Amino acid sequence: MNLKSQDILLVLKLSALGKKSWTQARLAADLGLSQGEVSGSLKRALAVRLLVKVQGEIRPAFKTLRNFLVHGLPFVFVPERGAITRGIPTAEAAPVLARLLAPADQPPPVWPDPEGTARGEAFSPLYRSAPRAALKDEKLYELLALVDAVRGGRARVREIAGEELRRRLADA
Repeated sequence: MNLKSQDILLVLKLSALGKKSWTQARLAADLGLSQGEVSGSLKRALAVRLLVKVQGEIRPAFKTLRNFLVHGLPFVFVPERGAITRGIPTAEAAPVLARLLAPADQPPPVWPDPEGTARGEAFSPLYRSAPRAALKDEKLYELLALVDAVRGGRARVREIAGEELRRRLADA
C-alpha cells in the first residue's frame, strides 16, 4: 500500500475536525479533492492504520499519526525549495510557530501563491491543494504548518513543531 501526500492532508483535516461529523462530499470540497480521491485516501489511511473505525465512525489513530508525522513523514514527503516568491507563510514562518521562535535571518518559507501575504523562499506544500484548504480552516493551517516544520525545518524547529503536533494531536 503506497501512501500519498493527499492521504496525510485528509487525515490532518479529520484531526482538525475533532468529533465534528463529516461527509466525503464535504471533505472533497474543503480539501480540493474529488470524491474518488477522498475515498481512496480513506481506504489507504485505514489500511496503514493512520485512521481507525470506532463504533462505525472513522477517526484518526492519534498515537500512530503522531509517530508517523514526527518520525516518518520527513523521509517520505521531502519538501522542495525554490526561489523567492509571494506566498502563504508555512513552517516556522506560520503564526503557530512564529510566536514561539525568534525571527530567522533567512527568507521565510512560503507556499507559493500569488495572493499570499508574504515574500519568502518557495516551499512545496504537502499536497497541491493544501494551501487553499488551509486558508479555509485555521486548525488545518496550523497542523499543515507544523508538519512542514517537521518536514523541512532545522533541528530546533523540528523539535518544537514535533512537540506542538504531539500536544494538538492528543487523543480526543
